[in-house]
Amino acid sequence: MADELVSGLLKETDLRVVLVTASELARRARELHHSATASAALMAQGLTAGALLASLQKSDARVNLQLECDGPLRGLFVDGDSSGVLRGYAKNPLVSHVGGEGEYHWRPALGNKGFLSVLRDLGGGEYYRSSVELESFELAKDLERYFSISDQLPTRVYLTVLPTQADGKQEPLGLVAGMLLQPLPDGDPVAFRELGDRLAREFESTVKAHAGQGATALLKTLVPHADLEIMSRYPVSFTCSCGKDRVKRALLSLGRAELEDILAKEGQAEADCHFCTTHYVVSGDEIRALLAELAQPTS
Repeated sequence: MADELVSGLLKETDLRVVLVTASELARRARELHHSATASAALMAQGLTAGALLASLQKSDARVNLQLECDGPLRGLFVDGDSSGVLRGYAKNPLVSHVGGEGEYHWRPALGNKGFLSVLRDLGGGEYYRSSVELESFELAKDLERYFSISDQLPTRVYLTVLPTQADGKQEPLGLVAGMLLQPLPDGDPVAFRELGDRLAREFESTVKAHAGQGATALLKTLVPHADLEIMSRYPVSFTCSCGKDRVKRALLSLGRAELEDILAKEGQAEADCHFCTTHYVVSGDEIRALLAELAQPTS
């Protein structure tokens, strides 16, 4: 079943619900970065959270989710927009060790200190960044704290990464899903609390039982309310916007002296994309063409 994000509104209680399935997205990220188990699982959560955050943006405005920590993972970065285009990377994709189930599960990867930061595109060239210190060292709970402190908005966030079995082999990123619950300005606080607590108990087991039916059906199973109205739905995928032209533009920005130095010492320029790991080579002839472009008078 293709990854998808579905958002809905509970009209009688003014509650917003957003659900995303991200199994293929997470496995694509693991494949690109050759990630070990812990890095892959945390990246899966980060991409899922990024999709939820991006769904709250207007039009195609972008949002960045950044986690920094003093553990071996060192951090992760996710970039996405409200059309379902996402990309990201972990600073160290080779972390495999985690703790036992419970509050210290991710501590071997995340360490003891860190922060969670979100950069939002407000449009018109304006951006807003806010951050909170990691407290739970569990992304869903620290995101809830972020919303409470940064937006003064009560929010429940649910993220799950479940293994599945296929052909006798275990797939650690078998089912990846996330959900966000928020009251609108006139939202019913009692209904928000009751639904939030029920989802905390049932989210993982419901995803395990019904994810194969698709995101819309899964959302309706999780929130079986007659007043649930589906507001939007769209596919999500790992898509990178890098390209050789962007690399060339970056080289142009270095200026003539720097380009001449690269040409003289290296004979070519090389660059790797952090997000999709694509390796680019700009040949000596291409650098000379860039130098000729810089030499042209501007009108």
